[in-house]
Amino acid sequence: MIVPNFCCIFAYQTGNTMKKYFFFFYLFVCLFSCTKYDEHKVVICIPVYGQSLALGEEAELITNFDSLSAMADGRIVTENLDHDFGFFDNDKKKQWAKKILNYTKRTFELSVYGMAESLVNQLGKDTLICIFPGGQGATDMGRLNRGNDCYIRFLENIQTACLTARGNGWDFYVPAICWMQGESDVFYYLGADYKKNLLRWLSDFNEDIRKITHQQQDVRIICYQTNLLTNAVYFQADSFECREMAVPQAMMELIRDDTLFWASGPTYPYNFVHELKHLDGVSQKRFGYLAAVSALGVVRGTDRFRGLVPTRTIPAGTDVQISFNVPQPPLILDTLLISNPSYYGFSVIAPDNRNILQSVFLKDDVITLHCSESVVGCKVRYAVNGETLKSGWKKGPRGNLRDSQGDSLKVDILGKTYPLHNWCYQFELQLE
Repeated sequence: MIVPNFCCIFAYQTGNTMKKYFFFFYLFVCLFSCTKYDEHKVVICIPVYGQSLALGEEAELITNFDSLSAMADGRIVTENLDHDFGFFDNDKKKQWAKKILNYTKRTFELSVYGMAESLVNQLGKDTLICIFPGGQGATDMGRLNRGNDCYIRFLENIQTACLTARGNGWDFYVPAICWMQGESDVFYYLGADYKKNLLRWLSDFNEDIRKITHQQQDVRIICYQTNLLTNAVYFQADSFECREMAVPQAMMELIRDDTLFWASGPTYPYNFVHELKHLDGVSQKRFGYLAAVSALGVVRGTDRFRGLVPTRTIPAGTDVQISFNVPQPPLILDTLLISNPSYYGFSVIAPDNRNILQSVFLKDDVITLHCSESVVGCKVRYAVNGETLKSGWKKGPRGNLRDSQGDSLKVDILGKTYPLHNWCYQFELQLE
């Protein structure tokens, strides 16, 4: 009210010409005020945390940062709410130096780039999507917990984003993080209870996030699954005791059973650099678009997305039936997109280390495994196979079971179209 009153008084004293000028000035002030009101934003922060896959190690950069910045009026931002993507280091000084020097030799493709590109097209124009990586390569979970440098730096980045947003008068919260950690815990045979430790991590993280954002809702984990069994030196596919399965099994069970865990997917359907440990750039992008399905569900408050996981086993003589949660029917045994490792990736291992599986049948959402002898006391496995030191859909631990989501949900990357199917999570189930 101060500006309009001032304008009217001054215009009255200076004649008709000045009245016109100040009339337009008055309109400008009003429009400016409305614009400021319309520019209120909600910043949703969904970073990725873990080890080398989270940081995109060796993944050739696919995303064009200029395009990412311009997309949807710049609504995809970093922890500084700016568009300086690609600069990461746990050391603040080194990260600052990389930005100043524009050091891009260790700038890799991150899954959250693809995730943000998908989300920004499905959320309102008042929403900013804040993304960045956290963690450290070749690091077991014990060194990513509360109190460690990686964890502290991750929280600092979230706090920076929160303070910047609140300084602009915007809302800020962390609905979820993308989890990509577990390889080191498989390789090094640490013997730790991965499920228990991951739940402890999430509990600590939720407590620390609430201190920063004061949000009421819990942070969800959008969880991948590490599948690099054959990189472990003692791995044997037909061994009844398969220690390497402890970590991927824990991930599958949390996704299946825990309300704070949402599915992204296993890594075996993708390409790895030199077929070793790291997803390539296109695969990181594809994986990010798949993670966006859960991210959108978390933001919108839909039913929890569990992905393709086993829900029930029924042993009967020499057969065992396995039922599944199927996000998008029908189930398919696909040997085109993933090479068949034999029996579509299934095995039934007897206590004396023999695979007794003879045939696999699929009907609706049920897989029936027919064996050469009674299945009681055996273990049913999926995607526990592969050649030594190989990863991915050709030669790594893998299976052929997927849903049909990709028939309607696809992504175009570098001129090639990829279906976004949900592939079955790797699992091991004891039969009683």
